[in-house]
Amino acid sequence: MKQTTHFIGSSESATTLRQLVATMANSNATVMITGESGTGKELLARLLHEQSDRCGANFVPINCAAIPKDLLESELFGHRKGAFTGAVADRIGRFELAHGGTIFLDEIGDMSLDMQVKLLRVLQERTVDPIGGTRQVQVDVRVVAATHRDLETEIAAGRFREDLYYRLNVLPMVTPPLRERNADVVELLTFFAKKCASFGKQPIRFKPDFMAALQKYPWPGNVRELSNVVDRFSTLYAGQELDLRAIPPTLLPKGLVSAQAELQAQAPLLAKMEMTPPPEVLAEMNEELEEEDNEIEGLIMLAQGMPQLPPEGLSLKERMAQIERSIIEQALSRNSGNVSRTAKLLNLQRTTLIEKINKYELRPAA
Repeated sequence: MKQTTHFIGSSESATTLRQLVATMANSNATVMITGESGTGKELLARLLHEQSDRCGANFVPINCAAIPKDLLESELFGHRKGAFTGAVADRIGRFELAHGGTIFLDEIGDMSLDMQVKLLRVLQERTVDPIGGTRQVQVDVRVVAATHRDLETEIAAGRFREDLYYRLNVLPMVTPPLRERNADVVELLTFFAKKCASFGKQPIRFKPDFMAALQKYPWPGNVRELSNVVDRFSTLYAGQELDLRAIPPTLLPKGLVSAQAELQAQAPLLAKMEMTPPPEVLAEMNEELEEEDNEIEGLIMLAQGMPQLPPEGLSLKERMAQIERSIIEQALSRNSGNVSRTAKLLNLQRTTLIEKINKYELRPAA
């Protein structure tokens, strides 16, 4: 199977992690990956699978925190038709789907204690009991677990089983937060800029001052936050070189707003960048501008002697029609109902004026 996953970075910690993956890949021992959210735990799990002899089979991820505990057992081990209300057909669990491959149990620290007991038995026996089933199912899977929690603290608090911890923590890996490997920030920004570039557009680039600020930023959301920021800028400023001073503060992580203010104080911005939102957003913006233009036109006419805008508002379309009818009526009266002279006075084509006369049911003189 062709490897498609990359762990980006040239720092010592990134290099060490890649070496660990290469060393652990072909072992069947369970791996426990710990680290803050957004540091790339699932990415490492995929790398372990892709570099292993199991790469031809499935890599099956499941977030143990995202599935209600009442449904997690069915998700992991499957169920048989009629096992409970709503079980209208047999369902294969994630462990069976991962047979011959790798199952990734993300956020294992959020699993309930009763499910921990059942998982421990599966890890010991290498069999699963589908809900409502009459026989056990043998499974051959590599288990990779991950959590952002300190499991030793969870054990002391009685929220995680010690025996399960030792069963899972055979080969430990720790993903460092991005603030501890900020030497990789430039490489990560470049990688995600290429990945997020719009079709036919060059990747976004960062001016030196902006790049320096991004390297100093602590990235509390880690690589996931960095990826989201690059995706945001690639959408709004496709193909441009980004100047920190030109980015609206609402689009920046809060920690970069102060850096922007300092930079603007040192060197005021001379020109703004143009946003390049998607076509559907531009169309919506243009419609809003047209509506604003119509409103302004009406207000100008109101200001030129027409009645004032009432507090409760009005229908601008109806008011404009009233104004048009009134002016045509005055022009007809001034010209004794002569359509040709009235059309000349209003700078309209005669046929256009006749259409409006009929529309407003005016009666010019013969």
